[in-house]
Amino acid sequence: MADYSKEVTFEIVKHIGVISTYPTGWSKELNRVRWNGGPAKLDIREWDENHRYASRGTTLHDSEAKRLALLLLEETGE
Repeated sequence: MADYSKEVTFEIVKHIGVISTYPTGWSKELNRVRWNGGPAKLDIREWDENHRYASRGTTLHDSEAKRLALLLLEETGE
């Protein structure tokens, strides 16, 4: 059974870019993030101004990000 009482830790290893910003001060970003001491992965989620709090988001291995990029190009026709 999973232990949900553990504190989640994170380290933004590399800030890649902001996808969008909101009047609340939060922004949707693409970063490389190390969660709970694991290897850094590409990460898309919303962050507060100080990067102390984050929403739920999506983490991707490099191979998944490459596939996503291809799918987005196909969908947008660019």
